Amino acid sequence: MRIALVYPPTCDPTAPYLAVPMLTGFLRANGVEVLPVDANVEAFDALLTPERMGDLRDRLEARLGELDRRPALPHTDQLEYLALARARGDAHAVPEAVDLAKATLRSADAFYDPDAYARAVATLDAALGVVSATHHPLKLDFTAYRTPFGLTSMDEIARSSRPEHDPFDAWVQQTLVPRLRDARADIVGLSVCFPGQLQPAYAFARKIKEALPGAHVTCGGPGVTQLLLRLSGERLARALGPFDSACLFEGEHTLLALARALDEGRPLRDVPNVVARDRLMGARWTPGHGMEDLKALPAPDFDGLPLDAYLAPALVLPYDPTRGCYWGKCTFCHYGLAEVGTAAYRERAVETIVAHLAALGARHGTRHFYLSQDSVAPKTLVKMAQAILDAGLDVRWATDLKPEKYLTRERADVLRRAGAVACALGVESASPRVLGLIDKGAPVEVVSDVIDHLASAGVAAEAMCFTDFPTETHAEAVETLDFLRARREALAVYIVGEFGLTHGSLVAQTPERFGIDEVFALEGDELGLGLFFVPREPWKTDAERADVDTRLSDLSRGWTLRSYPWAGAVSTAHTILQYDRFGPGVFRDRAARRPDDSIPGASTIERGLRFDPRAAEHAEAREAEIWATLVHEERRVGRDAYERLARSLPPLRPRPVRVRFVAGAAPAVTSGRRPSHATSAAR
Repeated sequence: MRIALVYPPTCDPTAPYLAVPMLTGFLRANGVEVLPVDANVEAFDALLTPERMGDLRDRLEARLGELDRRPALPHTDQLEYLALARARGDAHAVPEAVDLAKATLRSADAFYDPDAYARAVATLDAALGVVSATHHPLKLDFTAYRTPFGLTSMDEIARSSRPEHDPFDAWVQQTLVPRLRDARADIVGLSVCFPGQLQPAYAFARKIKEALPGAHVTCGGPGVTQLLLRLSGERLARALGPFDSACLFEGEHTLLALARALDEGRPLRDVPNVVARDRLMGARWTPGHGMEDLKALPAPDFDGLPLDAYLAPALVLPYDPTRGCYWGKCTFCHYGLAEVGTAAYRERAVETIVAHLAALGARHGTRHFYLSQDSVAPKTLVKMAQAILDAGLDVRWATDLKPEKYLTRERADVLRRAGAVACALGVESASPRVLGLIDKGAPVEVVSDVIDHLASAGVAAEAMCFTDFPTETHAEAVETLDFLRARREALAVYIVGEFGLTHGSLVAQTPERFGIDEVFALEGDELGLGLFFVPREPWKTDAERADVDTRLSDLSRGWTLRSYPWAGAVSTAHTILQYDRFGPGVFRDRAARRPDDSIPGASTIERGLRFDPRAAEHAEAREAEIWATLVHEERRVGRDAYERLARSLPPLRPRPVRVRFVAGAAPAVTSGRRPSHATSAAR
């Protein structure tokens, strides 16, 4: 059997991800012909071109003009009108700047220039904003692909897959499908690791199946596993959608068994961990092994991937010395390929790790690696580092790490001498009570010591935190921010997210332990992706939440932080490369100087509009009210329920204005009376 493995958008385009190379290495070692396709980087590369961005500029103008000629704008049109107006300046600047932006990120010189880098990032972020606005209500970036209803039902998934709604449609039809046809792929597998890949994966599968009906289209990965393992019968069959099957949990042996069953004409219902359609039940799967023997797996195989296409000046390869989490107790976590919590911890032999890193570095001309794993045991990491030193291997690497007392100053120095440039630490919270609820296992004092030990050794210490864990008070959230502020000179970068409830976490399994009265899903959410909860009592007031946000914004001024996957975010290829060149303090050192993040060649456009964008801004608050009503009062989701509420809102009437548009800024009204909330609506 010939298998094509496709990694769909939306994900980090700066380095390859590990899923497809691991499957490729295993299947090739077992005699299977594999075509690996990083559709994420290729599709984004094809989308972010002067020609495509010019087409989207023209599309924006045409749609904005169409809306502008209408006698009035109902609620949903107001949202689109506002999105188009906000993106208009960017839409005219990006086509001439996008090639330079990509070239900068691939340049061994310009990448390390702070101003050139900032301009490149601003250009690509603006380009994705234009893509989003011209495919409204899509919100697209390098981590997410979001539409209000896109994953609530299979009908909505099909709707979002139409060419006019799908920015990747042209690449799939013109590049991917012909490549799969030429390769005579018998099986096409889509690897879905993150939620942001789900909608694109469904869209890809629909189009592949339509063009190549004889191919068996399957899917797998954490995103698929965590979606499908909760469903059964007809709901499971419906969730398969355009896919012929799905592979749950870790995929090496499961995908090989699927291929052999198809090759031999055996029924898929006999293959463990494969979801297959069933005439009686709709769909079913037979549980089998959930985890691979990591020691028996070969190294990842990157041959066939477009390694020169990634948006980085040097190749940073992922590698997995371990799988699963050696701690595995954090109550908020449902990560990786497990029904609940995290997968069991496994390790490769240290000698194998060093041999793999040496071989991969020599084959692909790189010394940069990201150790892609849930959480490695510090003892194993130190053993690996010592083996690297003993072998005289010249590598640079980063990893995620749970802070432990074991990581002394001397051991941190071993990591640095072995090529460690960064360790991202699961700090979570600085409140002892909250850490106890999380079951983190290391007191705040130990976390602080590990940060100091890494920083003293010259390893970038990155802190991963979040607020709003159930029952966390305002004072406890501030405690975490104060902890970060007090360690500014030791911390390289940090992230502070917000708690989100996930199905397989211990919090969701036993909510009463965490001050939660009720956990609920929404009527109309066929795939069950949304999970909501009712706290026993409020943990913070709105004013306290706003204060946390203000304090966090003030804290961030001490670093040059960016969103994933750019330099200044935790655990990214770009961040690793900047550490290697400039040292762990690079993002603190640059904080005092704001880089030039203007889009090259941007010009000012001043034009008239019949509707005032300032008045359309009222629609955003109303949109939030609609969703609050749907989620917390009606507990339902769906287009009909949404449109019923949207139709009750006042339309926007014309009030001509002159507006100045410039890239990177909000549209500025230069003439015309400022509307009040009342005059913006129909009477």
